[in-house]
Amino acid sequence: MRVLVTGGAGFIGSHLCDRLLADGHDVVAMDNLITGSTDNIAHLAGNRRFLFVEHNVTNYIYVAGDVDAVMHLASPASPVDFSRIPIQILKVGSLGTHNALGLALAKGARFLLASTSEVYGDPLVHPQPESYWGNVNPIGVRGVYDEAKRFAEAITMAYHRIHGVDTRIIRIFNTYGPRMRLDDGRVVPNFIGQALRREPITVYGDGSQTRSFCFVSDLVDGCCSRTSASRSTWATRSRQAFSPLRRPSTG
Repeated sequence: MRVLVTGGAGFIGSHLCDRLLADGHDVVAMDNLITGSTDNIAHLAGNRRFLFVEHNVTNYIYVAGDVDAVMHLASPASPVDFSRIPIQILKVGSLGTHNALGLALAKGARFLLASTSEVYGDPLVHPQPESYWGNVNPIGVRGVYDEAKRFAEAITMAYHRIHGVDTRIIRIFNTYGPRMRLDDGRVVPNFIGQALRREPITVYGDGSQTRSFCFVSDLVDGCCSRTSASRSTWATRSRQAFSPLRRPSTG
């Protein structure tokens, strides 16, 4: 297959490019480098089956030749970005997804949307089944990411129902691994960064909260599995493995 990976120079996108190439596919990675880095894909330079295109997918997407699958991962996803670049996040979730779907429609390609657990907002149900619709504050700081991804899911389903695009949606929970930004703002890089700086490890709240974790290679396995599935799926898939972050008792 020939696959377009938007956000291909990002943390997850670059690992996905590695996997697709290892599986024998041709890959076009597209990224505007707002949070991605060419350092993540530098090792792919010279690979004749790999092409990097620096482009903002909120603008019209042009890819010459056949495209068999579009894997849409483009979006800043770190909490530190929600207040730093909120408009860009909203635009890539809306305009960027629209453009990526338009390319999939034009090329007759399968489409995978990388969504997020943030579509559930501040959930009142734990763990969240796919039947749960969430508890989102649309005007909060995190709302720009939550609502961008909720819109992305909605327009993906609209293209599936109205235009017959072969779509898949995955909801990604906390993913970690090599190439993750140390200033990402999530718990794993926060812990590692503090440890490297020999600072006390910070556990917020009373230490009883939980997080779900997924190693990046496991996530990439899921992305590839869903994209290669023989039929389109309207249902989203989520993976959760809860690990408590409990502060040791001092009493």
